[in-house]
Amino acid sequence: MPIKVAIVEDDEGIRTSLTMLVRRAPALRLTGDYPDAEAALKEIPLRPPDVVLMDINLPGMNGVECVRQLKVRLPAVQFLMLTVYEDSDSLFNSLKAGASGYLLKRTASARLIEAIHDVHAGGSPMTPQLARRVVQFFSRPAHGVSPLSRLTPGERDFLEQLAKGYAYKEIADRMSISIDTVRSYVRTVYEKLHVHSRTEAVVKYLQA
Repeated sequence: MPIKVAIVEDDEGIRTSLTMLVRRAPALRLTGDYPDAEAALKEIPLRPPDVVLMDINLPGMNGVECVRQLKVRLPAVQFLMLTVYEDSDSLFNSLKAGASGYLLKRTASARLIEAIHDVHAGGSPMTPQLARRVVQFFSRPAHGVSPLSRLTPGERDFLEQLAKGYAYKEIADRMSISIDTVRSYVRTVYEKLHVHSRTEAVVKYLQA
């Protein structure tokens, strides 16, 4: 089944480029593209996608507030923010609103396609610099037994590769395992560490 993608972007040129990118990707299917938050709030619930590419600086209601309202109505949908700004306030406000990833608009097309797959699989794609800010923000001194003690050696190795920023396919190659095994590790590691995203898993790894 292809991943259903919706796009919310006010710049017509960028929106056209994104729609063409999604339409050309064989594993993706475009469900709609919208120029503002108001149109997105009206139309997206009628044809729920799996992933929404959301611009932050929209006319009228901004992208962060749009995500906050859509996430309440469509909790299963994953939101990937796209912005020209690499600032902490926008990043944290987006994550608190319910976004799962945060990338700059200048991100290469191949990386953006990979990020859509990543966020759909439960990851939290973002630039290494932004990921480091998240880690620094959420890091707290660890107390008691390390949560990593519950992981098998294979799960520990997977988590280490995850913390180094490798994509799932790269991890499969580096560990000489199948992509299905990687997805299995994603589920078991998230469950054992009581986390729901790649970022949370890496934070717990770095804390330990």
